[in-house]
Amino acid sequence: MAHTPPAMVFLIIFAAFILLIILARSARIVKQSEKGLILRLGKYHATAGSGLNFLAPLIDEIVKVDMREQVITVEPQKVITRDNVSVVVDAVIFYRVVDPVRAVFEVQNFALAATTLAQTNLRNLIGDKALDETLTARDAINTSLRAVLDEATNTWGVKVTRVEVQKIDPPVDITEAMSRQMKAERDKRASILESEGVRQSEILRAEGLKQAEILKAEGDAQAKLLRAEAEAKAIEMVSTAAEKFFQERAALSKQLDVLREVLPQNSKFIIPGNADLVTVLGLDHGTAPNLIPLKRGYEPPPVGGLHPKG
Repeated sequence: MAHTPPAMVFLIIFAAFILLIILARSARIVKQSEKGLILRLGKYHATAGSGLNFLAPLIDEIVKVDMREQVITVEPQKVITRDNVSVVVDAVIFYRVVDPVRAVFEVQNFALAATTLAQTNLRNLIGDKALDETLTARDAINTSLRAVLDEATNTWGVKVTRVEVQKIDPPVDITEAMSRQMKAERDKRASILESEGVRQSEILRAEGLKQAEILKAEGDAQAKLLRAEAEAKAIEMVSTAAEKFFQERAALSKQLDVLREVLPQNSKFIIPGNADLVTVLGLDHGTAPNLIPLKRGYEPPPVGGLHPKG
């Protein structure tokens, strides 16, 4: 075996070292949250997924694109409202890449482009509103700005997910005037609520007195009705008793009239009992001489051969 010259050994080692360097540079690792765009001789060739990827030595290169949602801060700027009030406005933009190829080749600097677009549209949106509308219409401004940015960035392969206006700061003198206005409005509402409370209290007190008077009147009417019903019942009972009493006396008087008409004037007749009829009719023996009370063991004499008893 021939002896290898030292120069040849050096060349072999140098070539192996260069080959290792080339192989090392051709291996690329793409993270889970990224996409790799493989450019071959400066032209898009393929999209590499996450993990270890090997490129063609010397002719391929890779551009990594972050696919996670990202945030862009829009720096504060002065904007004039419709009623000529200067306010300072800033915002944040949330976006994510949906097409890495267009995000790389369709726009050079997406962050700068989105920030400039957001500032321009903020001036337009707030310039169309008065100060009070601007302070109370944050949600409307956010929605309008997101729609404008999303439409503009759609061709860039980027999706604007949310836009938030962080602050809308009017000048100090306007802020102080607004504070005084708010204080006066609160004082006004407090006075109104206090007056309303007094009014409601008076109404409730009057309603209570009215209800008490109504209940008292109803109680008096009920008591009078019950007394009237009791008196009517008593009168009815007295009337019934008197009617019964006079009916009995009228019947006895009628019987007596019949006897007087039927019997001769000198006839004698017997009244059962012990002179109760004479007493009931208010007669005495002087006014009723023909009434003879029947006594035990008494036999009246016959008159004209007839016995009155028969």
